[in-house]
Amino acid sequence: MSHMLHAPIILLKEGADTSQGRSQIISNINACQVIVDIVRSTLGPRGMDKLIEGEHGVATVTNDGATVLKLLQVKHPAAALLVDIAQSQDLEVGDGTTSVVVLAGELLQEAKTFIEDGMAPQVIVKGFRAARDLLVVEAVELVGPEGSRELLGVKKEGGGSLGESKLVKGIIFKKTFSYAGFELQPKQQQQPKVLLLNLELELKAEKENAEVRVDNPQDYQAVVDAEWDIIYEKLQAIVDSGATVVFSKLPIGDLATQFFADRDIFCAGRVEEADLERAAKATGAKIQSTVYGLSPDVLGSCGRFEEVQVGSERYNLLSECPGAQSATLLLRGGAPQFLEEAERSLNDAFMMALSRHIRDISRGISGKQQLVFRSFAKALEAIPKALTRNAGFDCTDTLNRLRQKHAAANNEACWMGVDCVGGGIVDSMAAHVWEPAAVKQHAIAAATEAACLLLSIDETITQPNPQDRKGGPH
Repeated sequence: MSHMLHAPIILLKEGADTSQGRSQIISNINACQVIVDIVRSTLGPRGMDKLIEGEHGVATVTNDGATVLKLLQVKHPAAALLVDIAQSQDLEVGDGTTSVVVLAGELLQEAKTFIEDGMAPQVIVKGFRAARDLLVVEAVELVGPEGSRELLGVKKEGGGSLGESKLVKGIIFKKTFSYAGFELQPKQQQQPKVLLLNLELELKAEKENAEVRVDNPQDYQAVVDAEWDIIYEKLQAIVDSGATVVFSKLPIGDLATQFFADRDIFCAGRVEEADLERAAKATGAKIQSTVYGLSPDVLGSCGRFEEVQVGSERYNLLSECPGAQSATLLLRGGAPQFLEEAERSLNDAFMMALSRHIRDISRGISGKQQLVFRSFAKALEAIPKALTRNAGFDCTDTLNRLRQKHAAANNEACWMGVDCVGGGIVDSMAAHVWEPAAVKQHAIAAATEAACLLLSIDETITQPNPQDRKGGPH
């Protein structure tokens, strides 16, 4: 009877495979390292391409991390998680797919040493997440106050060299289509009053969605006169508001253009919505859908407005904005691909700055958490290390020089990074090697969470494939 009470209970299907314990965690880490080793060499401007032959013999040559992982069709459940975070990075911010995989792999490699030494995975996970939370805050502080990310724009203008790129302190956007009379408008203003509209200022706009029935020519003329009166009334309301610069999401026609030119007012229609919203946040203006009842508080202000020439295009620039610290990265380059590469690169300097920050914090932490924090800081150096190796330079020498420069910065912003062209190190900010902070924030968060998730898995259960057992013994 007692024998029956202790009979084994079978919950899984016949043929199911189970693996658990510390050896299973290490096995998952090793599987992920295979994926990391494949994409690591594609990182950076000197990264190598991969030739992948897919189904039906179709060959693909690419160095995009997300594309490589997608074409590999990874089956291992743990390694497939790295594919998922690369796709998430691609969907959320559009870049940094290789970086997030390399960073996750390096975090797992650092954790592997602790696992082999007997440290509990929960301790490592707690330390990694604490370091991640600190870094996401630090990444925001490096680029400015909370909310400033929306005020950082990127504009790409073909022609010229990358050395002609510049950081414009203000809102800049390409000049829109203009009507006759535009050339007479003032192209430079000090302390302008900015009016932002979501309204069409054109004579034909008064005729839309309207139906009028007349019985004689005199009535028709009265309707025509009323249309002119309405448009002039709107234009005069703008003049009376005190605005000297007018931007609208919708067209501003030739009549309005000439009307404003006669009164020394600059205007531009068909401004992109994103640029209009950035201008509103920077200048303090409120976007209006009507010109009636305009009050001074709906107008924005800035130190200077001007129209500038960049390459073959004209740009409108609002600078010295009091509402917020706004900036636009104006990238120059000969080919579109070169501009895209330039837009993507602050990897090494950013990661070295964050690595130094975590090392400094770890000195004030005691116990096992200090070891975990230091391993996190070391993992962040995987990006500059991979960039240096892929460019064909000495990793040890370059990393030592970077550590020295960042340590000497004394908690001030330091933008020294890897010079993938000439070798050694370079001031990435001065060399116009920039990247949106959102890419780094998402990469750090996603890579850390993926590593923590894999370290939290102590058992893997693989169900048998019914097709493999078809026709076999039962």
